[in-house]
Amino acid sequence: MHELRIDDPGDPRLDDFRGLTDTALRARRDVEGGLYIAESLKVIERAVRAGHRPRSILTQERWLTGIRDLALADSVPVYVCPDVVVEAVAGFPVHRGALAAMHRPPLPALSAVLAGARTILVLEDLIEHANVGSAFRAAAALGADAVLVSARCADPLYRRSVKVSTGTVFQVPWTRFRDWEELAPLLRAEGIRLAALALREDAVPLEAYAATRPERLALAFGSEGPGLTADALAAADAVVTIPMAGGVDSLNVASTAAVALWALQHPPSARP
Repeated sequence: MHELRIDDPGDPRLDDFRGLTDTALRARRDVEGGLYIAESLKVIERAVRAGHRPRSILTQERWLTGIRDLALADSVPVYVCPDVVVEAVAGFPVHRGALAAMHRPPLPALSAVLAGARTILVLEDLIEHANVGSAFRAAAALGADAVLVSARCADPLYRRSVKVSTGTVFQVPWTRFRDWEELAPLLRAEGIRLAALALREDAVPLEAYAATRPERLALAFGSEGPGLTADALAAADAVVTIPMAGGVDSLNVASTAAVALWALQHPPSARP
């Protein structure tokens, strides 16, 4: 890496880090530009350890030791700026060490992600980046082997998704699928059963389903408002629900994913 000190927030070398609070702008610009933003030393370290390549890094003087410890390639510029410059460029105070503009890796083929996976999360049309990041964190912590996200699902590599996931989005294999006409036949060909998490009268309680879970299983979770689409429910081999108390009908999507994964990894027969 080579360190460059910049005091002018208008310097064009900092353009990758502008407008980070403008969700619509960054969602379009990051994908089209082949990059994503990693925030904090911990997240950057996990990205680098996963083989992702930094394009440039924006940081303050006090965080340079941690950046140097990453042992980055000599070609990576590290822009060292005063706090006021970093905040002016990013649009918010940066308290966790650094921002890195990372090269966005190509998505793997669906078949490659499915190969050998025993437990898979399928996220359909989630809107909130924080929920996507939380779902990836649950997947990593609770033993999911892969995550599939629909074409309209929020970007797992958007800055907030990555931050909320604490970088676990880099350790769980994932890719996108176009629609259920593409995905459902691939699941069947792999011998993977599909369980849809939904509120429906004929749904099987989660604990009962966990007691006889299929060897290979994909769990589908829908958008924060309407839930799973009719196409998703039609493709499912089973509809599963988490019984609720206290007059509450459901949890948010990330919490639902965490509960479902835990129950499936700890079926009743395996508990003390």
